[in-house]
Amino acid sequence: MDKIDLAGLRYYGYTGYLPEEKTLGQWFEVDLTLWLDLAIAGKSDRLEDTLDYRQAIDIVREQIETDKGDTIEHLAMQILRSLLELNPIEQVRIRLTKVAAPIPGFNGKVSVEFTRSQGDSL
Repeated sequence: MDKIDLAGLRYYGYTGYLPEEKTLGQWFEVDLTLWLDLAIAGKSDRLEDTLDYRQAIDIVREQIETDKGDTIEHLAMQILRSLLELNPIEQVRIRLTKVAAPIPGFNGKVSVEFTRSQGDSL
């Protein structure tokens, strides 16, 4: 199956369990793989025959900037659900990363990754 990859989408948000995450916020980074049939657009060269990936970028930005939940698992699943509503996406892989998790003594990143298809229970 054909796919579009979007990598390094980076937005500031307030998802997190700790009080400082909800008040100070933090950076999140998203990598997406969107599976869909690109054959028609490959022949026609028309945007109408493919996914305008600006829609996917807008969904990611809006979800990260407005979500106030406790877990990145929940945030990632919300983004994934919204992306699967875009036609003609058949499957989505999302990797959501907390760029600087505020955990004492931890300087790394924390990520979750989901892959779901149309018709999967979400």
